[in-house]
Amino acid sequence: MAIEYQFYSAIKKYFPDIRFDLILYSTPPITFTKVVKNIKKRYQAQSYLLLKDIFPQNAVDIELLKKGGLLHRFFRRKERKLYEASDYIGCMSPANVEFVLKYNKSIPPSKVEVCPNSIKMKMNSTLSDEEKKTIKKGYNIPPEATLFIYGGNLGKPQGLDFLLRVLESNNGKTDRFFLIIGSGTEFTKIKNRFDAHRPSNALLLSELPKEEYDKVVQTGDVGLIFLDPRFTIPNYPSRLLSYLEHKMPVLMATDKNTDIGKIAERNGYGFWTENGNLDEFNTLVDKFCENKELIAKMGEKGYVFLKDNYTVEKSYQIIMNHFENR
Repeated sequence: MAIEYQFYSAIKKYFPDIRFDLILYSTPPITFTKVVKNIKKRYQAQSYLLLKDIFPQNAVDIELLKKGGLLHRFFRRKERKLYEASDYIGCMSPANVEFVLKYNKSIPPSKVEVCPNSIKMKMNSTLSDEEKKTIKKGYNIPPEATLFIYGGNLGKPQGLDFLLRVLESNNGKTDRFFLIIGSGTEFTKIKNRFDAHRPSNALLLSELPKEEYDKVVQTGDVGLIFLDPRFTIPNYPSRLLSYLEHKMPVLMATDKNTDIGKIAERNGYGFWTENGNLDEFNTLVDKFCENKELIAKMGEKGYVFLKDNYTVEKSYQIIMNHFENR
């Protein structure tokens, strides 16, 4: 609640002689309206919102906020004002653009566009097969098993009860291994299940240093993405990018409203099923375990798609197209 005042105070204190031409900011938080308006007015600047999360609706979907309640109405007003103050709004995917325009009729369609999550590609960072074997050995991961990796936030938005069902239903199968890396509000719950059931083909690790995490991810065969099935907003998790960068196909279990699965299947780098459909999810797990060539083919397609669509250079050009001729 105090962040916009803190930002504006710091800008006045530390940048009194700096003129700003372009203001970039992301959600969350959505409480930047006053600081954006003040800087726009002071410097005649342009503003670009990178819409990374649609709050407060995401909190309503997973019952962290009550729909129509005092807090929901308060934050919804904040959200509308931020959209109004923004000259342009960059959304993560086409479904996000549609959602924003559908539920915010006052926004001109001309100022909303796709500006997806992006990544700065690493050069010459690929591990050798020998290095991958060494890393797997260090974590007691069977070298011949198909390695499914989930890396990132372990919180309520991910709908991880389904992940636990997946692990239980695959326990004891030697041709697959599940590696879960991350932290968040659900970590303790997941750890308790691991401690109680001690799955033979799964490992849970708390958050790793970035360099170590990147190395471990490179040993994986398939990346996993989970989202709570109750979401009505089309989330687009950024962990997808690290999977694609390391040429891993993606297996997703999400809500019906996000288009992350549709885009992956359309472009040949992933499979999707609704979060909760255990039989279909396990059928897709089996498909990967039975076909190493499929993994390599889909991984390569994902890497090409990443280079063509999800690099920082692409995001930069999308944003600067609006300002280069000013």
